[in-house]
Amino acid sequence: MTVPGPQGAPIVTLDVPVVGGSTVRATSGTAGLESVELERSEKFSQMRAGELGSVHSWELVTAVDGPGTRLTAFLSGCPLRCLYCHNPDTMEMRRGKPITATELLGRLTRYAGVLKATKGGLTISGGEPLMQPAFAARLLRGAKELGLHTAIDTSGYLGAHVSDEMLADIDLVLLDVKSGIPETYKRVTGRELAPTLAFGRRLAEAGTEIWVRFVLVPGVTDDEANVEAVAEYAASLSSVSRVEVLPFHQMGRDKWAALGLDYELEGVHAPSAELVERVRGQFRAHGLTVY
Repeated sequence: MTVPGPQGAPIVTLDVPVVGGSTVRATSGTAGLESVELERSEKFSQMRAGELGSVHSWELVTAVDGPGTRLTAFLSGCPLRCLYCHNPDTMEMRRGKPITATELLGRLTRYAGVLKATKGGLTISGGEPLMQPAFAARLLRGAKELGLHTAIDTSGYLGAHVSDEMLADIDLVLLDVKSGIPETYKRVTGRELAPTLAFGRRLAEAGTEIWVRFVLVPGVTDDEANVEAVAEYAASLSSVSRVEVLPFHQMGRDKWAALGLDYELEGVHAPSAELVERVRGQFRAHGLTVY
């Protein structure tokens, strides 16, 4: 809305978005808009420094996202658009909640005793945690200072964002290899396969432990040649200690609908026990430990 200001100058009322998806109403012609712009600039500076992040949620889990009991933080934002994503609400960073690294590490500290006792620790997931590399690095460094095991759950697509210093603070990478054939990977994620492969090779060269994760979707990722390509790649990485074949499910379907997103796998069923066993067998044939 536009109304006349002092000496007839126009005053424009705006809803300005800030970190976390909320908005602040500001009015030009006053100090309001300048104040909002300053606030946004300060928040972006904090995010670049790793002091502030956008987090979807966090939870305590056992033996799912790494060894022992873990605090898993789900960061918001992801460059991939996986057809089977069961948390599409994490795709956009603006849907998360702003939280400081200090606050999240404070929560981690409260559980540190339990996490240590179970040989667990911190897992940073998403979304894609490497969308916020400085924030993730700050969390990993804090966890290591607490003497905790650390892990990230990533597609590896943004692996180039991981500095050598950050890599040194990572004990385990849950590497989500969506497909082994580039064309299939592009169909599934909308992105290229090569960055994931390069990141996995870098992890192996550094001796960082890897758990390869592969989501089995009937009619999408289950082709024998596609699975074989993933298996051959996993077997080529010396630091892969296990492979997890994750059967597709429809638990995220309602979230897609709620967000008004087009969900392409409406009629796809969970894989049969026979199909799951066939795929796990392909990985085992390469000498891999499979779950």
